[in-house]
Amino acid sequence: MSPQKAAGALSARERGVLLVLCGAIFLEGIDVAMLNVALPSIRADLGLSTGSLQWVMSAYVLGYGGFMLVGGRAADLFGRRRMFVCWLLVFLLFSGLGGFATEEWMLIVARFVTGVAAAFMTPAGLSLITTSFEEGPRRNKALLFYSGTAAGGFSIGLVVGGLLTSVGWRWVFFAPVALSALILPAALAFVPRQPRTGREGRSIDLTGGLTITAAVVLLVLGVERATHTSVAWTAGTLGAGLAFLVAFVVAERRAASPLVRLGLFRNAALVRANLAGLLFAAGFFGFQFLVVLYLQELRDWSTLQTSFAMIVVGVDAVLSPLLTPRLVNRFGNARVILGGLLLASLSYALFLPVGADWTYLAMFPSLIALGIAFSLAYGPLTIVATEGVREEEQGLAGGLLYTSFQFGAAIGLSTVSAVNVAATASTSPAALLGGYRAALWVPLAAALLASLVGAFGLRGRPAAAVVASGGSADQTAEIPVSR
Repeated sequence: MSPQKAAGALSARERGVLLVLCGAIFLEGIDVAMLNVALPSIRADLGLSTGSLQWVMSAYVLGYGGFMLVGGRAADLFGRRRMFVCWLLVFLLFSGLGGFATEEWMLIVARFVTGVAAAFMTPAGLSLITTSFEEGPRRNKALLFYSGTAAGGFSIGLVVGGLLTSVGWRWVFFAPVALSALILPAALAFVPRQPRTGREGRSIDLTGGLTITAAVVLLVLGVERATHTSVAWTAGTLGAGLAFLVAFVVAERRAASPLVRLGLFRNAALVRANLAGLLFAAGFFGFQFLVVLYLQELRDWSTLQTSFAMIVVGVDAVLSPLLTPRLVNRFGNARVILGGLLLASLSYALFLPVGADWTYLAMFPSLIALGIAFSLAYGPLTIVATEGVREEEQGLAGGLLYTSFQFGAAIGLSTVSAVNVAATASTSPAALLGGYRAALWVPLAAALLASLVGAFGLRGRPAAAVVASGGSADQTAEIPVSR
């Protein structure tokens, strides 16, 4: 291996590929964030009820989370470049159609299809990275840039969404169209056609695809709607989801060419990464939701003020490609992940005593700590979840990870909402504050559980691995790290 490759340096072609794929994950993040900010304006303009507004969000989550595993496997079977480009085009079209919606059903359908498009596009993009860059320093460097861009898209989307909504909420749908229209030709130019493998072109496991999609859709739906419907409806939905999950496992055991090879779950590091990712996402999104409620409901901050307050969490967009590779190079993925999870726990703990008149400086330590925690945990979790996986299953590994993140986000949001509602006795400022304080224990508990899961990674077998930190091959020592 040349010194340049050992140091993790990327060629011009590889930088072009990485730019395209980072642009796509940035697009997905900014699309979700901008819509979150625009929801009140959409409700006022279209006259939507709270339940209808919830379905606008749920439609995307169901499409995204429900089809992620199928999307990841489709990338492995039918070609990653093909799946990425085709579904990027679908994303472009239906994101734009959402901006023309005049009825709630039009908006809900547009968001559902956009979510399905993201479910196919996102794991295809991740697997393009993990198969285009050889495992080790160069792949890790690419993945850390990729993860930083994903988080940066969400953080920047909060501010851009506030600005666009002040002009007109329809622009939050049209802006992603403009961005994806730039990414699409770049993808055709830079992303190379990959050589066919023995699995490409084979038919997908239809029974497995139908049962796992039904299972994930029902489970996500049950969790996300738990605070908006009866206990019986929630129990029935979750029960049906679990039944489909059992049917999926039975079908995969019998399938000659399964959608998900169950032996993949013998990879302990992959299982830990997915479980830790699920819990981390639950805490992260639940906490952000509570902070937004606190600032807008109790403190009466505007959407734009709230967006600027939260943008500090996006510091990970800078730290992920600059600081995290050096830390992983020195301490290994497992230790960096654990450090990030513990720092997230500290962030949530610092916010527990939140007061009715806290200044932004009082909130800042918690928010900046969360941004640093994300930079330490998210990228290395992505590395571990795809490391050591067969090339022909990289799309599936990416689909599993993103499904875990999405399901975790749904659990976190539903749980903090339920606790907040239960603990809020009235609409008085004191009661609202009490509800927030009670619900803040949920992200803390999720982060502590994630830290416990992450701690088991320290017991893994040592492996010689390094991450590029800008040195030469001779300067980069082989360090035993725990996966």
